[in-house]
Amino acid sequence: MTPKSKTRVLFVCIGNACRSQMAEGFAVAYGSDVLVPASAGLAPANSVHSVTRRAMMEKNIDLKDHFPKALRHLGRAQFDVVINMSGSFLPGPPPGQIVDWEIDDPVYMDYEEHCQIRDEIERRVMGLILELRRNPETKFRGQGSGRVGL
Repeated sequence: MTPKSKTRVLFVCIGNACRSQMAEGFAVAYGSDVLVPASAGLAPANSVHSVTRRAMMEKNIDLKDHFPKALRHLGRAQFDVVINMSGSFLPGPPPGQIVDWEIDDPVYMDYEEHCQIRDEIERRVMGLILELRRNPETKFRGQGSGRVGL
């Protein structure tokens, strides 16, 4: 990775209404110097969950302009890393190196639990950002299936 290039990261969950939206929000806020984030869902919801918006505002991250997107909405976009929080295999050929994050879906959780998930996602996104800053040449290598934990 050259100094001017950034790692293109796609965050994927089921509805693109909670987890992947939070991850994208944190990535934009904290890591725009090393990555270009996007998010999508396997079965996109109609809107970003209101509790997700509220929880992110506590962190001064406004998701008012965010909306759920399907993988197909990304067209031919290329990604270096795909963070899969869906708990499922992604359909079709992977658009980048897949990294699985096992994070519960907060869509039906109460506000406190939603915030706990938000904080876990924030820690993981910061870990990814710090790794990219420490090792800009980092290549995410798979373990047989092309899936790695981070």
